[in-house]
Amino acid sequence: MGTGVVILAAGQGTRMKSAKPKVLQRLSGKSLLEHVIDCARTLSPEKIVVVYGHGGEQVRDSLADQPDLLWAEQAAQLGTGHAVQQALPLLHTVDQVLVLYGDVPLTRPQTLQELISAAGNGFGLLTLNLDDPAGYGRIVRNGDGRVERIVEQKDAGAGELSIKEINTGIMSIPRRQLEGWIGGLSNNNAQGEYYLTDVLAMAVAEGFDIQVCQPESALEAEGVNDRLQLARLERAHQERIADRLLFNGVTLRDPARIDVRGSIEHGQDVEIDFNVLIEGRVVLGDNVRIGANCVLRNATVASDSEILDNCVIEDAHVGPGSKVGPFARLRPGADLVGGAHIGNFVEIKKSVVGRGSKVNHLSYIGDTDIGEGVNIGAGTITCNYDGANKHRTTIGDRAFIGSNTALVAPVKVGSDATIGAGSVISKDAAAKQLTLTRARQVSLKWQRPVKKK
Repeated sequence: MGTGVVILAAGQGTRMKSAKPKVLQRLSGKSLLEHVIDCARTLSPEKIVVVYGHGGEQVRDSLADQPDLLWAEQAAQLGTGHAVQQALPLLHTVDQVLVLYGDVPLTRPQTLQELISAAGNGFGLLTLNLDDPAGYGRIVRNGDGRVERIVEQKDAGAGELSIKEINTGIMSIPRRQLEGWIGGLSNNNAQGEYYLTDVLAMAVAEGFDIQVCQPESALEAEGVNDRLQLARLERAHQERIADRLLFNGVTLRDPARIDVRGSIEHGQDVEIDFNVLIEGRVVLGDNVRIGANCVLRNATVASDSEILDNCVIEDAHVGPGSKVGPFARLRPGADLVGGAHIGNFVEIKKSVVGRGSKVNHLSYIGDTDIGEGVNIGAGTITCNYDGANKHRTTIGDRAFIGSNTALVAPVKVGSDATIGAGSVISKDAAAKQLTLTRARQVSLKWQRPVKKK
């Protein structure tokens, strides 16, 4: 039995007070819509159709790199039933239609799989029991406890308003019957819209027994209507991630102060201090420690390495047994082979730092290949940019670069070479020799000026 997914993403979201469509607001580094799409993909559906409307081109452009998506435009906002109707021509090959919402980002795949299984080739509905059901459509059951219909809040009578079970809007519906039911919808209601929920009563009238599932948490069905809800769901999502990390053996010094806006893979005995931001794909090996206030973005930190406080590591690789920081920045293309020490206020960009090499203080290393066992003195910079082009610097094994050295690329420093402190090296420096460029030091008799009275 093939399932097609329809994601309703045409709403304007005026309460967000934003020029951006609501479904493109971001949660944990991805748009709300991307969260829903990623969840839908885990079900391996035949098709995923996104119904777009307000800001439609922005929505489509944001997902232009995802060719598996199909698009249906809802030019006029005439209700959820009308929205699903726009998608049906693209779903003629499927048996069941699963309806999801582009502003409901925290539904778990397990919940949707349970709903699909319960519905089979019939009608499945996801509901919730809430202490305060205000604003939601109510589930009306008959004397036998079977679902009869859904009544929207604005159309509900006093008795119906007292019902605690609410409709989440998420349904699994047989496609062939849905086409007929959609055609029979009326907009004779308080909002003048074609409600998708009205097809449920039609299904009951045709003898369908509505199969009901409920999610593990109400958060799975909560939509985003304003910035307050967005912030609350962000925290809930981060709490889920923190719980999973803790359960899998990661030490979090403060689970409330970690933000994962991507994915994190980890080995054993990993420790993460507070205020750490993870973005993109981050991989941490065994016995890795991440200090406070660090940002890791698309980074790999191999086993037995330590990232000290206040470091930024982006599109970089930290080899095993390395130590970085505090206050260090590894920019894209930085590759520490292993056992390296990168210290205070050091910036590395598009450079390989060989095994056991040290860049401990106040240095900039860009477009450089550093061999093994090299020591880079404080204040060293590689002058890699001539104003138009970038050039590389090569430093051989066991070289010693004195403090306050400028290496003007393209330039090579041979193995076991020593560069005297304060030098500007613009020509290749020979292996096993001392190279320096300094003016002769002199002392002159001199009278320091005094301030005139």
